Amino acid sequence: MVSSKALTVEDYLQELPEERRKVVAKVREVILKNLPEGYQETMGWGMLTYELPLESYPDTYNGKPLCYAGLAAQKNAFSLYLMNSYHDQEVWLQEQFEKAGKKLDMGKSCIRFRKLEDLPLDVIGKAIARTPPKAFIRQYEASRKK
Repeated sequence: MVSSKALTVEDYLQELPEERRKVVAKVREVILKNLPEGYQETMGWGMLTYELPLESYPDTYNGKPLCYAGLAAQKNAFSLYLMNSYHDQEVWLQEQFEKAGKKLDMGKSCIRFRKLEDLPLDVIGKAIARTPPKAFIRQYEASRKK
């Protein structure tokens, strides 16, 4: 699966093969446990997304909710998008993966992994918890001024 047409999180999870669903469900559990208040889980861009609703922040470049994180089961791997990594988190993530004895496979904001064991879940939880909505909005607005 590259991009899902599912309209709900539950439908997305149900369309995944069982083994892939288990991986996505475990990473999703970590995200939800650590997600700062103000973000919401929904479907967007063909994957699970964690975003600021337009009611909270309507001034986006594309008129869509500001995406904070995303999670997808791709054809041969999984993708975890951490939009806050564009700012101050990429070096921190590299250091944390190294401390955990894991290799960070990341391009732009996308962490790619083939199996759950490739991902230090405690680090992912900390990465999700690091940027509350107000700080993410400041980062986003600063990036738009460049």
